[in-house]
Amino acid sequence: MSNILIKFAKLLPLLLLIIPCVFGWLGYTGHGFIFKALVAGSGILFLLFFYRKDLWKKKDVWCIVAAFIFSIVGDWFLANRHGGFVKFIWGILFFFFAHMGYLGYSLLNGHIKWIFTAVILVVYLTLFGLVFYPSIDEPVLITAVLAYMSVSCFSLGAAAGIKYDPLPKWIFFLGITMLLFSDTIIAFKEFSSFKELNFLILPTYYLSQISVMMALMINKLNLSLVCSETE
Repeated sequence: MSNILIKFAKLLPLLLLIIPCVFGWLGYTGHGFIFKALVAGSGILFLLFFYRKDLWKKKDVWCIVAAFIFSIVGDWFLANRHGGFVKFIWGILFFFFAHMGYLGYSLLNGHIKWIFTAVILVVYLTLFGLVFYPSIDEPVLITAVLAYMSVSCFSLGAAAGIKYDPLPKWIFFLGITMLLFSDTIIAFKEFSSFKELNFLILPTYYLSQISVMMALMINKLNLSLVCSETE
């Protein structure tokens, strides 16, 4: 019994993830941009705390911190664009940088799964050509969307190649998948008449960030073995 209690006690830090879940719910229900930003913001604080002893040499963790910061800035531009073109481009740019952070983290801990990446890239380029491109008139926006779509696919392919224990690896992969899924819904919203899944944009976006937090926490606290033993 004592061993079981010890194992469950090691899982208690994961309860901190309730905090960004609450922020995400408040952001989703219209309580202001601040709560949207606090989802990623709380993740930054968690990572700085859990990796505080060796943070100075953890380039991969800084990549995630940067990704969260860029996400907050990009989210601000999209939330305050009011239909404007320029802020939309800036939003895409900062989320491009966020994906570069996720990509950097994955490459520092593994490698790109090239075949998987190529398949995803072909699927999304086909989707772009058949569905999104006909609705885009601005060359700058075409370039921005193509660049962002490409880095998203590479980011997902790199996440699949992380050399971690299965639990944190696939939770991180889930996070990047949810981000790509959220972005895909946004693309349909902006460049097509398909709006039925708009309600999933924010939940999948928040799930993405929370999954990334969870993966890094599990990896840092060596919880993979604990989780498998308590199943």
